[in-house]
Amino acid sequence: MLAHTLTRPAVAPVFMRSLQAKIPNVIDSLGSGTPCRGCRLRPTCVPTGLSDVEFDQFTALITTHRRLKTGQAVYRTGDAFKGIYLVRSGFIKTVALLEDGREQVTGFYTGGDVLGIDAIGAVDHPTDAVALEDSDVCLIAYERLEQSSHDVLALQRYLHRALSVEIVRKQAMMVLLGTMRADERVATFLLNLSERLMERGFSASEFILRMSREEIGSFLGIKLETVSRVFSKLQKAGLLQVETRRIRIVDIDALRATVHQEVA
Repeated sequence: MLAHTLTRPAVAPVFMRSLQAKIPNVIDSLGSGTPCRGCRLRPTCVPTGLSDVEFDQFTALITTHRRLKTGQAVYRTGDAFKGIYLVRSGFIKTVALLEDGREQVTGFYTGGDVLGIDAIGAVDHPTDAVALEDSDVCLIAYERLEQSSHDVLALQRYLHRALSVEIVRKQAMMVLLGTMRADERVATFLLNLSERLMERGFSASEFILRMSREEIGSFLGIKLETVSRVFSKLQKAGLLQVETRRIRIVDIDALRATVHQEVA
C-alpha cells in the first residue's frame, strides 16, 4: 500500500495507470461538526452523489479528528481495530514487524487515502501506521459505517471501493516485487507518486519525498544502496533531477520506458 503522496496505486502505467519512539497521539474530538464540507480533498474520500441528508449521515460517522506530529502513530500493531481512517493531509507509512525483528514498510498513504482497511475482519491492527510529516486523519467507526451502508447505497459502494482499492494495491505490489528489476521498481514508484499527486492537484513533475531512501528500499524490496544507485542512474540519463529529497521528473515518457528497458 514521494512527496505529498501514493487510494489508487499502480504497478506501472503499462499495467494500471490509476493503479521511532512511541509518542502519544494528539486526539481532538470533532464534537458536532466535521471539516468535510470545506475540504478540497472531499471528492477523493467522500462518496459522490450523496444528497444533503446522506452527506450529513456520512460525516456523522466521523467520530474523531487526529492531528499528528512527525513520528506519531495513528495506531500500533496489536491496537484494537475501531474503524478506518481518512487521511486529510500529510503522509503516513505502514510498517510490519518481521519475525527476525526487522521492519518492513508495507505502504504509504496521503490525502484522500483510506487507512486501516487491512484490519477489517480482525480484532486488532497487523501493522504500525506512523506519520512521516505533520498529518491529519479522521476516524470512521467501522460498525457504524457497516450499519449505515445497508440503508445508503452510496455508502455501501464507498466501502466496497475502499476494500477493492486495498486489494488492487496488494496485487500491484506482488507484481512489482515478483517480476521487476530494481530500475523498474524505482521508476514505477515515482510514476505512481506523480500520478497520484496530479490527481490531488499538486505538481506531477516536482515534489519532495517525505520518506527516506531506506524506507523506499524497504517498501520496494531492495537495499538502500540500490535505491541510491538507481536515482543516480536516472539522473545521469537525464530523466530526473535529484537534490536530496527534492525530485524533478525531466522526461516522464522516458521514465516510463525504463519499466521495460534497462537504464544505461
